Amino acid sequence: MTEASSLAELLRPVIKDERVLAAIASVPRERFVPAVERDRAYENVALPIACGQTISQPLVVARMLELLELRDSDRVLDVGTGSGYHAALLSLLAGEVWTIERHDELGAKAERTIRGLGIENVSFTIGDGSRGLPEHAPFDAINVAAATGPSVPKTLQDQLAPAGRLVAPVGVDAQRLTLIKRAGRRLEETRLESVRFVPLIVRDR
Repeated sequence: MTEASSLAELLRPVIKDERVLAAIASVPRERFVPAVERDRAYENVALPIACGQTISQPLVVARMLELLELRDSDRVLDVGTGSGYHAALLSLLAGEVWTIERHDELGAKAERTIRGLGIENVSFTIGDGSRGLPEHAPFDAINVAAATGPSVPKTLQDQLAPAGRLVAPVGVDAQRLTLIKRAGRRLEETRLESVRFVPLIVRDR
């Protein structure tokens, strides 16, 4: 059994979506962490990467993917590329993925890593993730891998397709994983478990 497979089995008591577990088992997490952290790549913890950012705890990543209820045909926006690990997993669960990162260094490294794994259905952008990518909207799912502050930016909510789902850590001092679903003209918001993410930082106004 590979280390990635062992990680998926570790998460199985909490994560019920078999497609998510299969994706976790398929992606080599050690490729997305700095060399000095590679001996810890399969621990269920967040790890530091460049630019003061982190690669999120595997359990939280898997939980966010599960909440998005992804389908093979979905068009997905990933806000906060970071290491690229989240985008790599999304690529196995959806049809097309657009990922946006404010740090050029992180975006470039994530693209090299993902292309090195033979993944071709992820498109990379450097920019302000809080603005989303309106030129590619609407999205069936939006994954926000940074804390949005007191609420999810309206610009991101507006980019949800009919029946679209968005998951993000919301809050200032205390963050909660939050699921937003579009139901007709309404948006239904559900606050879930406590999490801790680095903040979503606006690149420019």
